Amino acid sequence: MIDIYAGKTAAKIITEQGFKPDLFNAFLGASGGPKWFTLFGLDKYIFGEFFKNRSSQLNLIGSSAGAFRSACFSQNDPVAAIERLAKSYSQTRYSSNKPTPNEITTKARALLEDVFGDNGVTEIINNPVFKAHFIVAKSNGLIASEHKLIQLLGLSKSYLFNRVNRKLLGGQYERFIFGAPNSNLSITDSYNFKTQNIALTQTNLKDALLASGSIPLVMQGIKNIAGAPAGMYRDGGIVDYHFDFKINNPGLILYPHFNSDPKAGWFDKSLKRKVAAENYDNVVMITPSKKFIASLPYGKIPDRNDFTDLDADTRIKYWRTVFSETEKLADDFDKKLNSENVELKIIE
Repeated sequence: MIDIYAGKTAAKIITEQGFKPDLFNAFLGASGGPKWFTLFGLDKYIFGEFFKNRSSQLNLIGSSAGAFRSACFSQNDPVAAIERLAKSYSQTRYSSNKPTPNEITTKARALLEDVFGDNGVTEIINNPVFKAHFIVAKSNGLIASEHKLIQLLGLSKSYLFNRVNRKLLGGQYERFIFGAPNSNLSITDSYNFKTQNIALTQTNLKDALLASGSIPLVMQGIKNIAGAPAGMYRDGGIVDYHFDFKINNPGLILYPHFNSDPKAGWFDKSLKRKVAAENYDNVVMITPSKKFIASLPYGKIPDRNDFTDLDADTRIKYWRTVFSETEKLADDFDKKLNSENVELKIIE
């Protein structure tokens, strides 16, 4: 049901010491919209069982949908929170199959209220163990505009620059990491994106999280987030879609992901460019198997196209089925953890 990939160092450590929770110091959550629904069962198992009794700090790093998941995992009851997110997100209905950015953004703000309840923001900020980090892309130049045509021109420029060299995107985007107070997270980026760390507070947490998921052209950007420089902030997946940077903190990195071919940034989705193997040397990536994906309705994992390709009732039923099926991934992970040897595929 699942495949487990590991960098060379991670594989050596797990082979010698076993697949133990205390080996991990970080958790990654990728962008991808509803694609994360495929990980729902794993998410509940990992934070409801695997990390249940953890007492040492674990950095949760996410962009877009991964940031929303991180916000759930750092609440006092992570399983209940991720269930609220799954329910609210999957049951979202729009006035048409082509909603405006304003409508989508308004619905997303309502979703945040469902996920956080009365105390969620405070719980995230004060969590002594699970330290949430939301990656956001500060967008400069044309991409800062809310005018659709101008924004589209900016995105086209980004696409062309990225085809030449990912480093060229640094003129348009800056990486902002909104993280829990007293976080010890440290990263090194070979692409040299300007990176700033901003502490999460009562006044900026919701805006930072919403910005991390604010897809260009689809949603409105978030302006002037409290505690950060003035400007326009958009989806963190633009810069860090599936991640291609080195986490400097010691320990392994757990990365449940919906496929085994991570891409660095949003503009790399259609390219053959690979992430740097050295940045995945201490990563353990858990993915649904191709056989499992083929067994799902429509033979695929959910994605944003389902909003337009399916009517709301059909989409919601499909996604509910996916949630149920992902319990099999959790069962398989549990089985593997309790076996003598966990089979690992090496990331190269």
